[in-house]
Amino acid sequence: MLLSLSDIGKGYETGGARVEVLGGVDLALAPGETVALTGESGSGKSTLLHLCAGLDRADRGRIEVAGQDLTHASERRLAALRRETVGLVFQQFNLIPSLDVAANLAFQARLAGRHDPDRAAKLADRLGLSGLLSRYPEQLSGGQQQRVAIGRALAIRPALLLADEPTGNLDEATGDAVMELMLELVAEAGAGLLMVTHSPRLAARLGRRVHLAGGRLAA
Repeated sequence: MLLSLSDIGKGYETGGARVEVLGGVDLALAPGETVALTGESGSGKSTLLHLCAGLDRADRGRIEVAGQDLTHASERRLAALRRETVGLVFQQFNLIPSLDVAANLAFQARLAGRHDPDRAAKLADRLGLSGLLSRYPEQLSGGQQQRVAIGRALAIRPALLLADEPTGNLDEATGDAVMELMLELVAEAGAGLLMVTHSPRLAARLGRRVHLAGGRLAA
């Protein structure tokens, strides 16, 4: 399996009380598979995605990504995983405002030592960004910024792409176009995709859907 979660539990202290967000989550995702993660607001979808990316640690259970056990991995090892193996796309874009489009697209690939100018040019063309490479994030529309974020994540040829409401800040037409492009590029890369979404319509476009409720997953 590309991604394997076994009996994942996670809780937080809030207001002097312990709140259990995840209470025994099991999930497996194969290479090339696309999975939509749905659930009500506050159900723990983003928490689960952060655990898969090594941005947070589970209280119990085991997480493996591309054969690497995240359970007791060092922060250095987790950072390397995010540089080299996992691509991240968030609703907020998270572009670097001081870098132009070309530099934002190349940022993660350079960190991973995988920057390929020819591939970067082809990716920019596929993303419809070839004429915008010298612009800065503040000069782009929301849809253009999200295309840059997707390109940055895919430039490293990740084994796994994790996306948290990637079209949540976009209007429906723009969101659909960005979603279509992301799915095409993920398929071409042979990457696995785990995407958080509130939209049943968008979830239906992925290969499989799992629903998070009461701290557990159901198909």
